[in-house]
Amino acid sequence: QILSKGELQVSDKERHTQLEQMFRDIATIVADKCVNPETKRPYTVILIERAMKDIHYSVKPTKSTKQQALEVIRQLKETMQIERAHMRLRFILPAKEGKKLKEKLKPLIKVIESEDFQEQLEIVCLIDPGCFREIDELIRSETKGKGSLEVLSLKDVEEGDEKLE
Repeated sequence: QILSKGELQVSDKERHTQLEQMFRDIATIVADKCVNPETKRPYTVILIERAMKDIHYSVKPTKSTKQQALEVIRQLKETMQIERAHMRLRFILPAKEGKKLKEKLKPLIKVIESEDFQEQLEIVCLIDPGCFREIDELIRSETKGKGSLEVLSLKDVEEGDEKLE
């Protein structure tokens, strides 16, 4: 009975270590997915950990770290400048559906970097990662498989040294 239905007792120290590890994992995911919207530079994990402590975030051991990371991002937006790093995409759409589809995609796109319209419409743009699935489904359903969507980069961030003037 105990072996089949019983629970393993976890010591206080083990539980504390496990929660600490989850806290660190969540901070790492947030730091990986987010940037400072002004400079487009990524935040450090230590800075995110400190910010999580400032908002008194408590880890929920039953929820996945990714779910909690998305929750943390939402909460951190209230206290600091933080934003999900945009994804860079390229769509290639057939000419006849291109114009109509572009109007439907416009509200989901943050920045259009380049647009080329010859035989087909080609757009390179930045989007919020949360809209990716919606955009993908829209292109698939509207073009019936003729349009294509290509991920150029998962996160648009500035790297290297900052230049001071």
